[in-house]
Amino acid sequence: MRFLNRHRYSRIGEHDDPLAGVANLFDASIVFIVAMMLALFSAWNMMDLLDPNSEVTIAKKSADGHVEVLTKKGAEIKVSRVSDKPLSGSGKRLGTAYQLPDGKVVYVPE
Repeated sequence: MRFLNRHRYSRIGEHDDPLAGVANLFDASIVFIVAMMLALFSAWNMMDLLDPNSEVTIAKKSADGHVEVLTKKGAEIKVSRVSDKPLSGSGKRLGTAYQLPDGKVVYVPE
């Protein structure tokens, strides 16, 4: 009988902390976000963006018609905007490309 009474009264002083589960929810949400990012990268075949030694080029066209070219070489990422404006200037001939005085190279199809 003494064993049953001790077991029953041992929980009187214990209190559950209502905020103890918040930390677990935060950890679970971080794991869920990382899993979603990896799933999206693998669904779009973009796992090369996470590889530090890969070279990737992506052309992106926005809804308003602007074209951007994203180039990743190693850890460096460059974003270039493509212009549809005709360019002109003087430069030296490089085959079918021209180098302008400011250093830009303009391709002219034949």
